[in-house]
Amino acid sequence: MEHNELTLAQHIEELRKRLIIITAFFVVSVIIGLFVAKPLIHFLQYSDHAKALQLHAFNVTDPLKIYFQVDFVVALVLTMPVIMYQLWAFVRPGLYVYEQKATLRYIPYVVVLFIVGVLFSYNILFPYIMKFMMQWSKEMDVTQTIGIYEYFQFLFKITVPFGFVFQLPVIMHFVARIGLVTPMWMAKVRKYAYFCLLVIAAIIAPPEVVSHLMITIPLCLLYEISIWIARLGYRKYVRSERKRLQALGMDEQTIQQMLS
Repeated sequence: MEHNELTLAQHIEELRKRLIIITAFFVVSVIIGLFVAKPLIHFLQYSDHAKALQLHAFNVTDPLKIYFQVDFVVALVLTMPVIMYQLWAFVRPGLYVYEQKATLRYIPYVVVLFIVGVLFSYNILFPYIMKFMMQWSKEMDVTQTIGIYEYFQFLFKITVPFGFVFQLPVIMHFVARIGLVTPMWMAKVRKYAYFCLLVIAAIIAPPEVVSHLMITIPLCLLYEISIWIARLGYRKYVRSERKRLQALGMDEQTIQQMLS
């Protein structure tokens, strides 16, 4: 751990510098997104999930709003590694050397898991939910007239949150790696975690049971995977702490009591 303590003013100045870097990179990413958004919209608009639909614009500004929303999502994904690195750089002075190395390695995994979560939702959950909704409309003899803005809003609501939720395993591995939580505690609070996941699924899913279960079940499985992955991180934490305490001259019994 670095022992050069900073004053409050220095902390604020350091935070300001990190935020300026993030903002500058986000602006550049928005500019890049302006060139990527239109092809991406066309790809989503004419994909297998949407090619059977006729998408309409109910307001003059709907196409422009969709364009900038997609641009924002692209910019967010491109900026995410920079956000994570700047966050790591800000808290780095308060971490031990092994914690600094461990946390830096998580940045690529966070980005990859975000993309995996979005792709999982888009390719598995979203098609099923759309098919179910279209079939339900057909059985009720209702003709769907879908606005392009509403379609993309629904698409973002289903896919983007899964990008963040899929980062749960790496987050749990991280906090277990630095000793903030233990896998035993995660298993103990499992029922409360499941309740929170049910609430998250209710926010993401349409208001019907089948789609809710289609989202809840993967989230619960993800939590169980997170417990297993957290065990790996916690073992590394215990080994690192044991070596550190041994280097300080502590006896084995005291070390065992501190780590139990």
